[in-house]
Amino acid sequence: MELLETQDPEKKKLIETSDRHKKALEKELGEMKEKTDRMLTNALIIGGTLAVTYFVISSISKRKKKKKRNKIVQSQANGKETSEDIEEDQGPSIIGQIGTRMLNEATAVLLDLAKEKLAEYLASRKKTDENS
Repeated sequence: MELLETQDPEKKKLIETSDRHKKALEKELGEMKEKTDRMLTNALIIGGTLAVTYFVISSISKRKKKKKRNKIVQSQANGKETSEDIEEDQGPSIIGQIGTRMLNEATAVLLDLAKEKLAEYLASRKKTDENS
């Protein structure tokens, strides 16, 4: 079969063109795969960082419930007053709000720094892969 292909110059030219296009498509597909892997890695790292940050912030800034004594009249038929503990949810103090905001800002700065370092690492890794 190859003997017939080599005898016809037009057919040989078409086969070579087809091979070139096939190699170009394979190369482009490989590049797309590398970009997708990079994007997926970035998304996982950023998502994991956000999840850890959320858990740290939520554990640090949990609202404390304060017990307050109030007198409650049970019923007019009974005529007795009793005291019961009632839990009221109090918001964070001003110092707590300032701390939370500072923590949020620090988290944003650290995430930006992590993103830059990750981009540098991936760029250096890509260069070493190209050199190999």
